[in-house]
Amino acid sequence: MPHVECKDQELQPLGESKERQQCEESREDEAGRGSARSQVSSPSIATSSANRQLMMLEGKSGSYFSSLESSIDNLKKRAQELIENINESRQKDHALMTNFRDSLKIKVSDLTEKLEERMYQIYNHHNKIIQDKLQEFTQKMTKISNLETELKQVCHTVETVYKDLCIQPEATTLEEEQAHKDGEC
Repeated sequence: MPHVECKDQELQPLGESKERQQCEESREDEAGRGSARSQVSSPSIATSSANRQLMMLEGKSGSYFSSLESSIDNLKKRAQELIENINESRQKDHALMTNFRDSLKIKVSDLTEKLEERMYQIYNHHNKIIQDKLQEFTQKMTKISNLETELKQVCHTVETVYKDLCIQPEATTLEEEQAHKDGEC
């Protein structure tokens, strides 16, 4: 077994490194050899001492690994709980958004119906006003048309009278001239 120097190594707070374990094992081996050399007469005592030390190391490392495993298991459980909490929170958020969307759809639908109803009321009001104005416009156009017809008749009558007035003086003057000429003769 190779000899490992451990003089300059520092203690590590969590877990033991391989070098530290090798260092301690080599010290124990050297101590065991020294006692074995000084106590050559009892090899069974050295073996039992080594077995005790090995059992102590196994007990320490066994408890260390069991606590490490329980810590890892606790971390796994905690991570699983966090994931479950996140998933539950997401499901609640999804349900909340679904309810909000449904509620919003209902409110928008109601508002749209009210707006549409109000719009039709305004259309009906405007249609009535427009209908009244169109009827008034039609009546005025009919009146204008009648007045135009009357005006044409008046203009035609005036024209006729004017023509009659204009033609008669010329006719009388011609007749007078004719009579005057006949009278001279």
